[in-house]
Amino acid sequence: MPGKIKKTNNSTSSTAIRLSAHEKLCAERMNILIKNVEQLRKDVSELKANVNKGKGAIAVLIAFGSFVTAIFGFFKWDA
Repeated sequence: MPGKIKKTNNSTSSTAIRLSAHEKLCAERMNILIKNVEQLRKDVSELKANVNKGKGAIAVLIAFGSFVTAIFGFFKWDA
């Protein structure tokens, strides 16, 4: 049968190209997500440090207020 034309399968190659482009896009998205997660971790650690500083400041203020109250109470009871 000399007149028969062979079919070529171009869909496989176009699918491979589309898949490659999709994988490239996904890789870029993953890199962006990884950078964002690292930034969030850094921000959380900074916030924890700020909260710990605030807790220390509150403890100092409470201690100072207690000391001042004790001194005023001592002199008021003594008078």
